[in-house]
Amino acid sequence: MSEIIKGKCEATLQLKKLVEMVAKSNSTVLLRGETGCGKDVVARAIHESSKRNGDLINVNCAAIPSELLESELFGHEKGAFTGAQSQRIGRFEQASGGTLFLDEIGDMHPELQTRLLRVLSSQEFYRVGGHNPIKSNVRIVAATNQSIEKLIENSKFREDLFHRLNVFKLQLPPLRDRKEDIEVLTKHFLSLSSKELNVSEKTLDKKVLSFF
Repeated sequence: MSEIIKGKCEATLQLKKLVEMVAKSNSTVLLRGETGCGKDVVARAIHESSKRNGDLINVNCAAIPSELLESELFGHEKGAFTGAQSQRIGRFEQASGGTLFLDEIGDMHPELQTRLLRVLSSQEFYRVGGHNPIKSNVRIVAATNQSIEKLIENSKFREDLFHRLNVFKLQLPPLRDRKEDIEVLTKHFLSLSSKELNVSEKTLDKKVLSFF
């Protein structure tokens, strides 16, 4: 089982088993869960448990303006638009042979959703302003804290793209539903902090743990 995912409760152990199973495939994965439940950690666990030999590249779709996200994902050719003074390699090319983690996929602009759908269908893409197709050898792991179903009802998310992404769905439980993991997590982070600060390892008093 993946050691990246920390915890000992039944839900976490089951999640680890699913991650190990999903990692053996190259199919797309959709991670669903509230903000802060560790979707980025699970994406890294899937990648590191897989046999893919490329990098894990993270893209937060909500953090990049929609007009820039296309170039961020697919790159652009020199002169493709004002300010494009040189060729730029996009995240899809950087993740070749590896995994592309698309966080907050529900915030992606509908026009860009259409382009992503074409890439998933044809396994190739074009840089912005480019004319030569580039083969896509990328495993997609997407994540959202939103209800994709409601976004589809409100015409804010393509239903066909949802089905392309939702080949494997992993629902991540919030920490309040896995309180047994709190002790494991606190020990882990206290250990990391102690090593970073080069101080003796700290522990939580059992009285503190009794509050959880």
